[in-house]
Amino acid sequence: MQRIFHTPEGVRDIYNGECSRKKALQKRILNVFRKYGYEEIETPVFEYFEVFSQEVGTIPSKDLYKFFDREGNTLVLRPDFTPSVSRACATYFSPDQEVVSLCYTGRTFINHSNLMGKMKETTQMGVERYGDPSPEADAELLAMVVECLKACGLKDFQVSVGQVDYFKSLLSEAGMDDEEEEHLRTLISQKNYFGVEDLVHSQKLSDSLTRVFRELPHLFGSAEVLERAKSLTDNPQAVKAVERLEEIYEILKLYGCENYISFDFGMLSKYRYYTGIIFQAYTYGTGEPLIKGGRYNELMKHFGKPAAAIGFAIVVDTIMAALTRQKLEFPQEEEILVITYGPGNRTQAIQEAGKLREEGKRVALRPKKE
Repeated sequence: MQRIFHTPEGVRDIYNGECSRKKALQKRILNVFRKYGYEEIETPVFEYFEVFSQEVGTIPSKDLYKFFDREGNTLVLRPDFTPSVSRACATYFSPDQEVVSLCYTGRTFINHSNLMGKMKETTQMGVERYGDPSPEADAELLAMVVECLKACGLKDFQVSVGQVDYFKSLLSEAGMDDEEEEHLRTLISQKNYFGVEDLVHSQKLSDSLTRVFRELPHLFGSAEVLERAKSLTDNPQAVKAVERLEEIYEILKLYGCENYISFDFGMLSKYRYYTGIIFQAYTYGTGEPLIKGGRYNELMKHFGKPAAAIGFAIVVDTIMAALTRQKLEFPQEEEILVITYGPGNRTQAIQEAGKLREEGKRVALRPKKE
C-alpha cells in the first residue's frame, strides 16, 4: 500500500515567513476587537449536527464534514462560527437580560466541490454581539469592520451593506411559494436582470411589486440609493427597513468611516438566519469577500435564549491573499536574533541570550558546525 504524505485536496501547510505574517495579522485584528470591549471565546472544532441543522439556516448538509461518536450521534466539523458561538452564549450567558460581546479565532471546514477551487479549511476571526437590537450596534460593527481592514494594512476597500428585511417584506406581500422565492433570491443575488424580469412577469404581481423586484438588482451604490429604495414601495416594513439604514449611515458619520460604505439591496446571503442588515467587505485582487456579517435576531430562539444579535467573520486567508496581490507590506513580528557559539563560549552565549530574552527579544541559539 502506497504511503501518502502530502496534504489532502483543499487544505495546506502554512510555514516559515507566511505563518509568522499570518499570526502578526491576527494579532492586529484581535487588538481591534479588544479595543471595542469584546471578550474572547473558544468553541469546539466539532459540534452536534443539530447546531448547524437546516432549521438554523446554515450551509447545506452535503457540504458538512460529518462523522459519529461512540453513541451514534452525528457530529460535524464547524463550518461557521455564528451558530457555535450562539450556542455557547445561550449556555453560559443571559443575552436576554444583558449585552454580551464575544470574539473568536479559529478554523472552519466546508466540503466544497472540487470544481469550485476553494480551500476547505480557512481561518476566521470575528465578533458576535448579543442582546443589543439598536442601530448604534449595527453602526459600531460596521465601524469595526473598517478599522480591522485598516489595521491589516489595506487602503482601498469597500463595505457593501444590504437590508434583508426589505426583501422579506416584499416577498411577504407577493405571497410566493418557497420554490419561487428561492429562485428569485438566486436571480437577484446573481444580478440576473433578465431572469428577474421573466420571473416576476410570470407571477402576475401588482405593478408596484413588479417594479420594485425588477429594480432590486440595480439598487446598489452610495447613500443616494436609499432614497430610491424608499420611493419604490409603500410597504410599511420595507420603508422602515430603509429608514433603519439611513439612521445607521448617520451614526457611521460620527465614526468618520462613511466613505467606505456603499449599499446593495440585492445582497442576499445563502445563510438564511440573517435578519435586518447584512454586509460584505471587498477589495481588489480577490474575488471573495474579506468579511461577511449581519444581524440575526431570530437565531438565538433555536438555542432557547431569544435575543437580538449581530456579528461578522473575517476570512484571514483572503486578507493575506489581498495583501500579497496588492504588494502591500504585512505586519511583521520582530526579527529573530541568531547567536552562534562553540564549546569555548557556550556559557557566555546562553547568558547573553537570556538577557536579550528578558528584554523581549527573539533569540535563537545555534552551535557552530564543526
